[in-house]
Amino acid sequence: MPLAQLNISRMLAPDINHPIMVDFVVQLDAINQLAEQSNGFIWRLTGDGNNATSLRPFEDDRIIVNMLVWESAETLQNFVFRSMHIEVMKGRRKWFEKPNQMMTVLWWVPTGHVPTVEEAKERLEHLNAHGPGPTAFTFRTIWPKPDVNFTQSRESV
Repeated sequence: MPLAQLNISRMLAPDINHPIMVDFVVQLDAINQLAEQSNGFIWRLTGDGNNATSLRPFEDDRIIVNMLVWESAETLQNFVFRSMHIEVMKGRRKWFEKPNQMMTVLWWVPTGHVPTVEEAKERLEHLNAHGPGPTAFTFRTIWPKPDVNFTQSRESV
């Protein structure tokens, strides 16, 4: 079973084209390409410009989203914490507010399943309401893959 991941961030700037965001935006293509070329990458959410920054699925227009699917927790962790992506994470306070709740959620999906943004929002809400568990978890509390291959009536690749 692959691992889905959503992270959201609230920009310090009123929009993605603001001068505060320039250093972040110029890195997007390279980081997205790095993700796609990384071992274990399966899928990522895109919008206009081949990234997800044009999507605003939350009521707050300053919140941007990033959603991916990976073969395993290890391959996702390698990309996030052991690649050039870490440099973006180190600079995140220059572009994004410090959150007061969980902004990243992980969950297992059936092979071939493409998670929807609505599904991801529900998982993040669940994590913030109930803490980590089999439905939604974090990098610090990675839940084991379910033992049985379950099916869901969701979009597939």
